[in-house]
Amino acid sequence: MSTEENNGNIVLLNHPLLQHKITLLRRVETGTNEFRHLVKEIAVMEGYEALRHLPTELVKIQTPIEETEQPMISGKKLCFVPILRAGLGMVDGLLELVPSAKVGHIGLYRDEVTHKPHEYYCKLPFNISEREIYVLDPMLATGGSAIDAITLLKNKGAKNIHFLCIIAAPEGVKAFSKVHPDVKLFIGCLDRCLNSKAYICPGLGDAGDRIFGTIK
Repeated sequence: MSTEENNGNIVLLNHPLLQHKITLLRRVETGTNEFRHLVKEIAVMEGYEALRHLPTELVKIQTPIEETEQPMISGKKLCFVPILRAGLGMVDGLLELVPSAKVGHIGLYRDEVTHKPHEYYCKLPFNISEREIYVLDPMLATGGSAIDAITLLKNKGAKNIHFLCIIAAPEGVKAFSKVHPDVKLFIGCLDRCLNSKAYICPGLGDAGDRIFGTIK
């Protein structure tokens, strides 16, 4: 998957198939089942790019023809951490790529008046400081939830952190990069702006509601 690097740790993903699937995701007529499936497919594609740096080592194997040395991933302790609840929609896609990875969970909700996130749950695998962590959330709007989730992880000793989102607003990217310039940010599509209710425009609505079918 081709990428465009911008400002060092910001990676804009520009594969045409990924953009096509994000367009399908945006459509108001896309139902819950199709929406979930698309989120999973997009997570696989983004994960493929985000994991491209993983180191390999040569191991001996036997093919039907001969013994040979071939590359395999070398001992990375990976952990996927969805931000509840929308981030759950991306987990299965990443686990398809690395089934052995651990999964943590961080629960944050956004105050409808102040738009600020509040933590209500955090459960992480053992030895989080030794793991390479990929935080998952379909939307990066104001950046508040992502910033707080990563601050929480750092406070618990995490050092090697990445963030994957499907759609981001420029305001959120700017805020995120200011607070966590050391965290690599993978973006499926960078949208125009936030509206007065802190929703991304053109966006796709509330990702959590669309994944779990709780649209009012």
